[in-house]
Amino acid sequence: MKRRDFFKSAAIVGLASFFKTNALGSVVSSKNLAVQSAPDLVAVMGGEPEAMLIRALKELGGIKNYVKKGQKVVIKPNIGWDRKPEMAADTNPDLVAALVKLCKGAGAAEVVVFDHTCHDWKKSYKNSGIEAAVTAAGGKMVPANDESYYREIELPNGVNMKKNKIHKSLLDCDVWFNVPILKHHGGTKNTISMKNLMGIVWDRKFFHQNDLHQCIADIATFHKKPALNIVDAYRIMKSNGPQGKSEADVVMLKSLIVSPDFVAVDTAAMKMFSQVQPTNINDVRHIALAEKLKVGTQNLEKLNVKRIKM
Repeated sequence: MKRRDFFKSAAIVGLASFFKTNALGSVVSSKNLAVQSAPDLVAVMGGEPEAMLIRALKELGGIKNYVKKGQKVVIKPNIGWDRKPEMAADTNPDLVAALVKLCKGAGAAEVVVFDHTCHDWKKSYKNSGIEAAVTAAGGKMVPANDESYYREIELPNGVNMKKNKIHKSLLDCDVWFNVPILKHHGGTKNTISMKNLMGIVWDRKFFHQNDLHQCIADIATFHKKPALNIVDAYRIMKSNGPQGKSEADVVMLKSLIVSPDFVAVDTAAMKMFSQVQPTNINDVRHIALAEKLKVGTQNLEKLNVKRIKM
């Protein structure tokens, strides 16, 4: 068996285990749509990005539960890297475009998409496929490469980081969505929803100089929470993150995890990732640190978790 095929088989076996009925929530097929109370977290497996997003949002009451007519909406994907979509370094462009279309369909006056990229922002926006996808869907890409785009805010509940400058489009919007990709990260072991917030700030150097994990937890205390964290696990980078070296680092999972709770969604995503690449959640310290700051909960057993196989 080829190395790549081995990891693909391992992913399928692992996800089959992940989607078994257990304390983390019941499995619901796409044909079983019995009306229940809205879940705290939805995990969808086995579909294309747009179909999984629509299905997850249906469980949560639909996009109009979050976006009202005339509102300004911001979508914050991971667009940090000048990489093609097949590398899984950036959020899947089809997922971002689908969310833009849904927000516009709900009557949003404007849908803005940005990231404070690590590579050249123009190349990252273009070669990730996100710029073209967003524009075609009716959204607007805005830059984040200059300090003038940011305004300082206080983080009174932060431990090491008490303030930072946040992109003004996020501060001025009515609602925003955090749309990270699930992948390996050399420094933090994983990058998911909370780590994605490093792309909303200007000063990232402070994070690396003052305990990276604690600062990630600190920025998650930012008062303006995303309406939802929508974790792209269609393709995931299992190794050599955050950029990846080749497509051999990528595993196709065709999954999506959605929750308003930073800690819960990152915990669930970590459980999924660990089925493919064994990783100790305790090594991703910002998850527990954020829970201590009352950002969310790791105890998925206390939540209403809905798992769906399409």
